Amino acid sequence: MAAGLSARESGEDAFRKLFKFYRRRNPAPDFSAVTDFSPNRGTDSKVLDAQLSVSAVSSQDARKAGLQPVSEWKAYGLEGYPGFIFISNPFLPGGQCHWVKQCLKTYTQKPNVCNLDLHMGAGETTDLWGRSKEQLRHKGSSRQEPKTLLEKLRWVTLGFHYNWDTKKYSPDHHTAFPTDLAFLSRQVAAACGFPQFEAEAGILNYYHLDSSLGIHVDESELDHSRPLLSFSFGQSSVFLLGGLRRDEAPTPMFMHSGDIMVMSGISRLLYHAVPRIVPCPGGTALPTCLSQLAFQNSATSSFSPDLCTPEDWEVCSKYLLNSRINMTVRQVLGPGLTFPAESEEGHGAVRGYEGSYHTDSDEEHSDGIVKRPRRNGGNLETSESDASNITH
Repeated sequence: MAAGLSARESGEDAFRKLFKFYRRRNPAPDFSAVTDFSPNRGTDSKVLDAQLSVSAVSSQDARKAGLQPVSEWKAYGLEGYPGFIFISNPFLPGGQCHWVKQCLKTYTQKPNVCNLDLHMGAGETTDLWGRSKEQLRHKGSSRQEPKTLLEKLRWVTLGFHYNWDTKKYSPDHHTAFPTDLAFLSRQVAAACGFPQFEAEAGILNYYHLDSSLGIHVDESELDHSRPLLSFSFGQSSVFLLGGLRRDEAPTPMFMHSGDIMVMSGISRLLYHAVPRIVPCPGGTALPTCLSQLAFQNSATSSFSPDLCTPEDWEVCSKYLLNSRINMTVRQVLGPGLTFPAESEEGHGAVRGYEGSYHTDSDEEHSDGIVKRPRRNGGNLETSESDASNITH
């Protein structure tokens, strides 16, 4: 499905070899083979134009979600990857700023679940934004300064909360899915040919410049006929999209701030990973698309009653100087489906998943082994696993 590497070499599968290549720090990898869907991408024979359903989303609904009219979106596919759609930053000026603020200020609030809940008391994780914003606002560039709680954040789950131990969703572990994110997801899914999509579960990933996400497949949902939506904000990343087997070499591509990826059909169950976060191209601190705030642009004032204020953006932009935020949204149950009885085995196994969060470089050994936390009752222990098997 993807070309460029032999299936196996030196005992390693093709995917893992390319993962390690792009994760490499010294010497830095060559990014010339990475597909770039941005408007200045040039000619790439693997990139195809994707057809969207323009009439499925009104301009008013698109604006309400912070998006341009669908007729103005730049959407692409990849040869050999049916069901894969890449939308190059369809957000209105200021639209991204709103969603970044939601991910840092709103979606981190309880009753949503985050990685810090594993080793902190409930009272300590009730307001991560409030406990971090002033320190983050005045933080310098020194790595010696203590991290804020927001900087220690690795993941947040929404709606049906994914259980990292059982690798399943459960009707007993559910809170209301954010209505604004559900609305955004419905518009994107409808434009891609899935008008009945219902956002039921979300995982937010918070990456830093030394973070990565290991090789895995998202298959815990009961209904794979509905797409997986992925929204990226902040610093860029290298994303690897492989095949149905680990011995199929993946295609590397950039995800820039504002880009949206839709995985459906065969592509819904492909192996994928994020080996590297890449500082903003062009040498600027933040992408130019993040420099225009919604409160400065009256055209976007109707899309949200809770706009990102200058004070909030000061904190958000400081966070994004060294970070990337990714929102993945999925439908867990298809029409008429219910959760299987607890006695049923096999549901929810996620190929490649062995950890509970993505990893930073200071957690990984040179041989690709990562130390990760493991819960033992109420205590947090450390165990080791293959660095290419860390989940999001």
